[in-house]
Amino acid sequence: MKKLILFFAMSLVAFTMNAQQDPQFSHYMYNTISVNPAYAGSRGVLNITGLHRSQWIGLEGAPTSQTLTLNTPLRNRKMGVGLSVVNDKIGPLNQTFIYGDYSYTVRLTEKLKLAFGLKAGINWFQPKISSLNTIQNNDPSFVGSTMESVIKPNIGAGIYLHRDDWYIGASSPRLVQNKFNLGGSANDTTSVLEERHMFFIAGYLWTVNPQLKLKPTAQLKMVQDAPMSIDATLEALIRNKFSIGAGLRVGDSFYGMLGYQFTDQFRVGFAYDYTTTRLQNVNNGTVEFMLSYDFYFNNDKLKSPRYF
Repeated sequence: MKKLILFFAMSLVAFTMNAQQDPQFSHYMYNTISVNPAYAGSRGVLNITGLHRSQWIGLEGAPTSQTLTLNTPLRNRKMGVGLSVVNDKIGPLNQTFIYGDYSYTVRLTEKLKLAFGLKAGINWFQPKISSLNTIQNNDPSFVGSTMESVIKPNIGAGIYLHRDDWYIGASSPRLVQNKFNLGGSANDTTSVLEERHMFFIAGYLWTVNPQLKLKPTAQLKMVQDAPMSIDATLEALIRNKFSIGAGLRVGDSFYGMLGYQFTDQFRVGFAYDYTTTRLQNVNNGTVEFMLSYDFYFNNDKLKSPRYF
């Protein structure tokens, strides 16, 4: 129980000191729409993707995160729309982000496209701090934290430059720095500040031969008063069906990935993270599952499979 209370306390301190708040995923390259609205419609078809992540298995109160996203181009192919639902829970702190996405694409050359995107939605914040059993009676860090639920709006923006074989992008999914006061009185200064995150992404497809392709990808996440988060991943795609990969989250963990393309439309993925910090002594790693499905009805006009 002491470990659980300590973990919750560390979580609150991290939030109050404006540390990273957005959940992280090893399948970030398949979760672009949740952080960059300019991605909406870029696959040329209606896509639905779901992710589940259980972090630091075996540690009570450890983070769990889920995303459900869909996006599609509109009929003229210049515009795209999407929907992103992200749920993140750590101890008693639960956040749910629900956002609509819009993109507009400019064709720079026959193959090169530049998209601009906007997203708008809400952050449903549910701290439930009052449900904790503290070691110290009337602990000043927890007493008076009566807020159970609050909803605040936010907006985001992004750009996405891409071809069939590479992409780069930059975005900030939540531009407004909302403040959530946890206490029930004016004298209670305990609060959570929704920090502005910046995401930079890049990926490339290298066709080694007709049976083998390599997909290096990277993601950089920046937020004030927190260490920069850098992911670098390399996947090997065999016969456009089976993929195996490895990635590194600098200063935090490394991970392995497996994926299988059952049909041109349906893909599944699995990832396992091994923590390289001191937390490795109190957890059994992190697992992540991904499902993705493309809806299309005219094979003659669409290139398949889609790699990004």
